[in-house]
Amino acid sequence: MADAMTNEDVQKAWSALVRDVRTGVLLTLRNGRPFGSHVPYVFGSDWTRAYLHLSRLALHTQHLLVVPHLSLFISEPDRPDKNPLALKRMNLQGEAAMLPSGASAYAAIKKQYLVRFPLAAPMFGFGDFTLWELRLQHVHLVLGFGQAFVSTAATPLTWTHQKPE
Repeated sequence: MADAMTNEDVQKAWSALVRDVRTGVLLTLRNGRPFGSHVPYVFGSDWTRAYLHLSRLALHTQHLLVVPHLSLFISEPDRPDKNPLALKRMNLQGEAAMLPSGASAYAAIKKQYLVRFPLAAPMFGFGDFTLWELRLQHVHLVLGFGQAFVSTAATPLTWTHQKPE
């Protein structure tokens, strides 16, 4: 039962989802309208920080330079044997900022990113690619029917079961 899930259970579930699914949909604002792009990501120590390696030439990066507000949507893949409405998924909202190469966390994030995406190594040498830090404030996590949870950056390890209003 969803109410029986502990914070630790939910924490393990979101961690497994982002470990197993390596890409998500980054939603930016293009002229005030949502614009989606497929992006690889890595997370920090919890869900409140995610990192993307983006080209300045990409539309989503140009959008973030104008309006830093974003949403990152991550979902397990659909399969013929699964009900698509019960797929595990999470929607995170926040803002993005470039992570300067001189930042204290830059080397560790770059290393983490390259462990997960070794084929991205040459792109770190391209002048138009930059690491971006997503500073996420809210998350909505669905683990199946009746298993929706929310959390905020103020209490990232506390998951509240979403009940119908």
